[in-house]
Amino acid sequence: MDIKFLGTGGAFDTDYLNSAAVLNFRGIHLLIDCGFTVFPALVQKNLVQKVDHIILTHLHNDHCGSLPNLLLYKSIIEKAPKPIIFYASEQFKQQLCLLLEIQLKEPDKYAEFVPLENFEGIGCIDTYGKHSEGLQTYAYIFEEDEERFVYSGDLAKPEVLFDRLQRMTQKRTSVFHDITFSPENTGHTYYKKLLPYLNGVDMYGYHCDPTKSPLDNPIRLVFFQQDMMA
Repeated sequence: MDIKFLGTGGAFDTDYLNSAAVLNFRGIHLLIDCGFTVFPALVQKNLVQKVDHIILTHLHNDHCGSLPNLLLYKSIIEKAPKPIIFYASEQFKQQLCLLLEIQLKEPDKYAEFVPLENFEGIGCIDTYGKHSEGLQTYAYIFEEDEERFVYSGDLAKPEVLFDRLQRMTQKRTSVFHDITFSPENTGHTYYKKLLPYLNGVDMYGYHCDPTKSPLDNPIRLVFFQQDMMA
């Protein structure tokens, strides 16, 4: 597996663009999240034509805001086959389609919606309400051969994710976890809450302003890992 981030910032860290990544995985190029800065970044980096599958962690604007632009571009400009959008539940699919209908009218004309369970190698963790009250969110686990990638989405309570990992077979594991350096930020995981989980995994923080990382933070930030940046 190979992951390249298009941005590592949060909704208001616009200098670092919205957190999103393209994962080369089991023969597909999977876009993880598509916030309002993502489509321009894909075009600028000449990566838009590679995207053939899409998965979303949740429906906040910094995670899905430019998805209609991407789907229209693939259809009208590239005249490419419809990208496949994986969905973890029928309710989430319905919410996404309602959002897309405002701009696309008929989302099925521009994307093929496929249940996540139909694709081998991607595990889903239901993190409902653990980022924002009443909001459906998901974390994802990607597995190929002896390698495991974990992508938290936006998650203020990391226990649900790491409890799942502890029950899984041991494997080389890279965890990409949203992180905040402010204990007052209750929508994301304060970096000190991740420290008990560092053993046995390669941990990387994203969805933050990297300049605010305190000196005692031992978690590597994706922004500073040039081989992980698109």
